[in-house]
Amino acid sequence: MGKQETLGFVFIGLVLIVWMWMQTPPPREPSVGKTDTLGVVEKEREVRQASVLPSPKRSSRANGDSLGRYFSHLATGREKVLTVKTDLYTANISTKGGLIKKWELSRYQSWDGHPVQMVDPDRDGDLGLLFLSSDGKEIRTRSLYFDSDYTNGSRVELTGDQTFTATLVLAISGTQRILKKLTFKNGTYDLSAEIELYNLADVISNFEYQVTWETGIRYAEQNSIDESSFAMAYAYSGGELAEVDATSFEETAKRDINGATSWVAMRNKYFATALIAADGLSQGAYLEGYKVPQPDKGEKEEYSMSLKMPFKGMLAEKAKITIFLGPLDFDIITGYEIALDQIISLGATWIIRPISEYVMIPLFNLLHFFIPNYGIVIIVFSIIIKVVLHPLSKTTMKSMRKMQALQPMMNELREKYKDDPQKMNQQVMNLYKEYGVNPAAGCVPLILQMPILFALYSVFRSAIELRQAGFVWWMSDLSVPDEAFVLPSPVPLLGIQSISGLALAMGITMFIQQKMTVTDPRQKAMVWMMPIMMTIIFNGLPAGLNLYYFVFNLLSIAQQAWLSKHHGSEPLRKVEKKAAGGLMGRLTKQLPKVRR
Repeated sequence: MGKQETLGFVFIGLVLIVWMWMQTPPPREPSVGKTDTLGVVEKEREVRQASVLPSPKRSSRANGDSLGRYFSHLATGREKVLTVKTDLYTANISTKGGLIKKWELSRYQSWDGHPVQMVDPDRDGDLGLLFLSSDGKEIRTRSLYFDSDYTNGSRVELTGDQTFTATLVLAISGTQRILKKLTFKNGTYDLSAEIELYNLADVISNFEYQVTWETGIRYAEQNSIDESSFAMAYAYSGGELAEVDATSFEETAKRDINGATSWVAMRNKYFATALIAADGLSQGAYLEGYKVPQPDKGEKEEYSMSLKMPFKGMLAEKAKITIFLGPLDFDIITGYEIALDQIISLGATWIIRPISEYVMIPLFNLLHFFIPNYGIVIIVFSIIIKVVLHPLSKTTMKSMRKMQALQPMMNELREKYKDDPQKMNQQVMNLYKEYGVNPAAGCVPLILQMPILFALYSVFRSAIELRQAGFVWWMSDLSVPDEAFVLPSPVPLLGIQSISGLALAMGITMFIQQKMTVTDPRQKAMVWMMPIMMTIIFNGLPAGLNLYYFVFNLLSIAQQAWLSKHHGSEPLRKVEKKAAGGLMGRLTKQLPKVRR
């Protein structure tokens, strides 16, 4: 391996380090005492209460005075809960606030083995309305009591293509009311909400009300810091994606958007909640997020979102919202055909995402159709990539063998022209040209693999298909780093406490590769330096990615051994110079005859 290849490897390693540093969530702020933590929480509470979307906790203290003359009588009532069960989820609907009180996914489990719960049961539920009344009161329907014709504890089970509609009524007066019709359909992760306002011209001010989701989305993974690195709120307005990312414990991130808005959404690592406006009816959106500390040095990001709906003061007005509460499954999300898939993390838009979206995911789905185990799918995928890159790899390995054969002649030139570096470089380049050697050829396959590697990293980290998908032995989840064994204490400076068996195996195969290719004594450090560096980097990457790279390295070792066996004894030959063609070539051939 020559100097250029060495520099190429170092450059690739630096790119990986910088890229991993950019992908790593920011470290938690220095730990504070209990008093300071409470101070931060109080500060967050004050900021949220002053925002457009105040904290839901504030509404729980609502009383007659705060609700004004129109809604005071609705602050008390009798709660009735309806249960709707489908093939995909179980939902509870409450007349207190007309809220979705529970949304439990049947086919997904949290890290501790319980069904994934999309709604926080400790915060009363969500899907409310927010507006200012004409007497200057901020009204949040989540604190008011609706009525419905179902009895408390009723249960509805849907199968096939069945649907069910629950109607909740907020009776302001004999002629003034708000209706919320929730329609459930079996086989989908969404429900339809129709908001109907009757005779409220004298009640709602500012020609606007908001459909809100204020209690965030529950975390479902064991590593809250990793999950927070994915958590975010979004709004799709005017064909552009707006984002809010709560990255600080001290400040609340906010975004107030005006203009036609298609949807708002929030997500954690693998699940999302979205409010989708029908026919672009929404006239804006509001997003808000803040970060709070969790036990064991964890953290959580809480988000609120709302769609701004126009109110024209007519006798009767209606709006329709679709509420999605489900997995970030690429096929499901893209099925809505409203660019909702932009919230799925598939890498940089300009090059990585297209590879993830149009190559990785379709190929993985195709392979999984025939192969149930995703570990085997990754192995087969590695073989396919290796076969595709074989011609390039073969050319590269031949070029590297020529480089090794040229080393004695290059050493002679360096010694001969050691006092004239410019002349020495010129002679070395002439030597390359004379024997048809490309000094950068050894790095080309690695550089071409980088987009594939980054796309795999994005897919393995965010594809819900790989979530909790086991392979063999200790590899129980290909979407997170595998832990072969745990150290008694973290490694100084590196902070590594668990060792990935696949990352270690990948490092060993890289060491073997380096041992087979590096023959220059001046490059011996590369034999161990690169494997160690890459093992440290890959130790924190998803097991699926390490499995791919480990298998790819094994195939590369076998390929290199086969080429060495069948082509290793080929002598070093100079490149034949091609005679000039055309008129000038014929004239050149005639020149010696003329001179005679």
